Order: sequence, then C-alpha cells, then structure tokens
Amino acid sequence: MSEPGYPAGASQPFRVAELKDWEFHGATWRTLELQEKLAVIELCSCSGEPMDRVESHDPELIEYVRNHRDD
Repeated sequence: MSEPGYPAGASQPFRVAELKDWEFHGATWRTLELQEKLAVIELCSCSGEPMDRVESHDPELIEYVRNHRDD
C-alpha cells in the first residue's frame, strides 16, 4: 500500500490534477472513506478493477471528492 497521500512509487501527494487525469484516460475511482481532513480513494481500471489506493489530506482533493463522488 502507498504512503498516505502518495500513490505507489510517487514522490508527491496525490492531487486533484492526478485524479482528473485518471478520469480523462477513462479510468474510474471510488471513495472508500471521506472525512473532514482525509479522503481515501480506490483507483480503478476502465473496467472497474481496483488498481491502487491513495489517501490524501489535501483540502482541494477532499472537496473535489466530496462534490464528485456520485458522478
């Protein structure tokens, strides 16, 4: 599993831009946990297969997930 806020092999926290890029390429994601200061997201393939799990404390990402988790 990745360090909190970092996808596997990444050196920077997971941000909205990475999640939007994931979506742009046809992949999906699911909210596993959403708190005031934490989002846990499962990144899935285009077919819905889980590929990675990320945790982030980034307020911008948490707000994005809160507003788009039912899309």
